[in-house]
Parts: sequence; structure tokens; C-alpha cells
Amino acid sequence: MLIARNVMESWIPHREPFIMIDNLLLATKETFESDFFINSDNMLAQNGFFQETGLIENIAQTCAAAFSYLDAENREIPRMGFIGAITKLKVYELPAVNSGIVTVVNPLHQLENIYLVKGENWQDGRKLLRCEMKIVVSQ
Repeated sequence: MLIARNVMESWIPHREPFIMIDNLLLATKETFESDFFINSDNMLAQNGFFQETGLIENIAQTCAAAFSYLDAENREIPRMGFIGAITKLKVYELPAVNSGIVTVVNPLHQLENIYLVKGENWQDGRKLLRCEMKIVVSQ
């Protein structure tokens, strides 16, 4: 584990109750990976399921944590970022509350401070959601 939940607020700009990532498990130039346990009182859960917006936000926060980690590894000041666009979104299944997910993000391309990433959420070997995001990172 690279970043644990108890220090996540030091690595991403989000604050409770809007933290949608527990642990950053992997951060390389090719792959980011995180996990997240969905509590029943999560603000993005509805009717017993974590909604699409939560899965998308989880992908974005996985990127935020990984970009911050990689910046720190290179002795750079962590930069802020935001979602510029979401494309190729496909929802397969919504996870139930009181369960965990794993998120895998692969950076595909970079043009200056804009990154194109592919993100997927998984639960017990089943793909929940996939999308591509343009992430704009401050310079």
C-alpha cells in the first residue's frame, strides 16, 4: 500500500464525507490501482447501491492520489487536477453498499498538462464501470 486511508486527505484535495478512495495500492506511469469499501451511509449511495457518479468519482480520486504520489516521488510539489471530460462510459453493474471495489486506471496519453486515462472499477472479478477521462492537472 502506497497511501492509506488515514492520510488520504494529505494527498488529494477532497475532504470527508466526499473521499471515495481508501488506499492507493499501485502508482506507476502505466497503472494506478486503489481500493474502496462502500459504507451504507455513503453520500453517493442510493437504494442500497453505489451509484455511477460514485464510481466515476472513485476513478478521478484514484488519479488524484496517484498523480500526487508520483509528483512526490519525483520530489515535485503535488499538483491539483480536475475532470475535463468523460467519454466511452459504460456501466455494467452497480456495487451494493457494504462491499468493496478495486479500481484500475491506465494513463493512455499526455499532452502537456492534459492526461487521457482509462478507468475501470471491479468487484470480485466483475467489471462494474469503464470510461475514459481527460484529467487536467495544474502546472
